[in-house]
Amino acid sequence: MTAVVFAGPSLNPELVTHRQDIEILPPIQRGDIDALLARDKPPSVIGIIDGRFMQSLSISPKEVLKAIDLGIKVFGSSSMGALRAVECAPYGMEGVGKIFDEYQSGRNDADDEVAMVYSDEDYQAVSEPLINMRFAIAAGVSAGAFEEATGESFLRTAKRLYFPERTVAQVLRLLTGEIDDAEHRRVKAFFATSAPDTKRDDATELMSRVVAFMAMAGTVAPGDGRAA
Repeated sequence: MTAVVFAGPSLNPELVTHRQDIEILPPIQRGDIDALLARDKPPSVIGIIDGRFMQSLSISPKEVLKAIDLGIKVFGSSSMGALRAVECAPYGMEGVGKIFDEYQSGRNDADDEVAMVYSDEDYQAVSEPLINMRFAIAAGVSAGAFEEATGESFLRTAKRLYFPERTVAQVLRLLTGEIDDAEHRRVKAFFATSAPDTKRDDATELMSRVVAFMAMAGTVAPGDGRAA
């Protein structure tokens, strides 16, 4: 059994597995799953974390469904993977993590909130996805790091920005003079030291889920009804 995971800036490089049975490929785009299915031995598991959508066509639900129809287990999380998992969950794709839950529940339906700009060479982030900011603000308010009204001002300002311009530094710059100076310092300190990276956390969970699924499937005897 082998797996292919499409990932980029959301996956911590330190957690990229060096297992020979798990292949890490760049962010997914249209045609990538069809290319996997055309291999002599297609993977048994596909994980979708990051994807491309501006510089190339995004992966279509039809490609995902084609893999599922062939009996391939497909997981999605964090970014493009979470969006496609919401669309394809009724047909067998498994969504993973908080961001998937946010979209699956209907609490969020804005695709641009997972979007970010990154370097093609090393996947270093150039902008910050708004969905990450939302989870960070919620964590900061819950921890008492700053006031709820401050967090609401932060998110309103971030939402107004075009996604390539969304960075914590840019939002804080725009908030200068709009919120109390002490609150401004608290928000800046929280993002610098304590803010969660939900996209990365969800990607880590997907990798764990892929490994666990492969281990479980490898122990299922032929003919066992638990086999996927």
